Amino acid sequence: MRHTNELEKSVSSGTSYLDCFKGTDLRRTEVAAMTWFTQAFCGASLIGYSTYFFQQAGLSDSNSFSMSLGQYAIGGVGVFIAWALIPRVGRRTLYVYGDIAMVILLVVIGGLGIIDKAHVGAQWGIGAMLLLFAAAYNCTVGPVCYAIVAEIPSTRLRQKTVVLARNFYNIASIIGNVLTPRMLNTGAWNWGAKSGFFYAGTCFCCLLWAFFRLPEPKGRTYAELDILFEKRVSARDFSSTVVDQFHVSDNESNYDEKKGVSSHLEHVASHDQG
Repeated sequence: MRHTNELEKSVSSGTSYLDCFKGTDLRRTEVAAMTWFTQAFCGASLIGYSTYFFQQAGLSDSNSFSMSLGQYAIGGVGVFIAWALIPRVGRRTLYVYGDIAMVILLVVIGGLGIIDKAHVGAQWGIGAMLLLFAAAYNCTVGPVCYAIVAEIPSTRLRQKTVVLARNFYNIASIIGNVLTPRMLNTGAWNWGAKSGFFYAGTCFCCLLWAFFRLPEPKGRTYAELDILFEKRVSARDFSSTVVDQFHVSDNESNYDEKKGVSSHLEHVASHDQG
């Protein structure tokens, strides 16, 4: 911990909010913010309006409510699955493949929305695709986001980076929650299931960002992440790059550790004599 702190002092200018936008910390702030932003524009807002979405797709009120209950149950199971996948598969891998799955499902939902609402098979197909979408989201982007946001910031700026990233998500959510009801409402844009096309587009943009900019923190110490960001390693090379976390500030770190141990022993000795 002392070594990591000394290492970050050597590559970071301070611990203020402004420092989150300087040097390598700017990239880390971007990753945390965009990771959360994806939650707001990957189509997850359709899950929040699922009952109304099913109604607009042509399902009855009773079936729409039942499908929504099933959706939340599937989401809960998905999170349990994510618990097992995150430490084994990795954050970036789950995030990227989750985005790919959601883009495909949203395109299918939008395509089924073109079919006339009188077509019963298309109605249930839309419902089934949204259930699969909920499963994909809750196995990947939904829970994985929180692991990434906690691990990517530097230890000295973690709280402030998380605050900035969460507020970026809140702003994105406000925009999404203004747009989605208008897409679904028959008195407004009346897109219905065709809203899937819009979110397929935004989710694809988030996928492109994740592929080129989202690093893999799995199995890395905070000191190793500091070095990888300092060396400006490509996001796609994070998992394969070999890092010696004691290549800098080693003497200072060893000195501080020895000093800390010495002070502790002196305190214990004086306490015993007393």
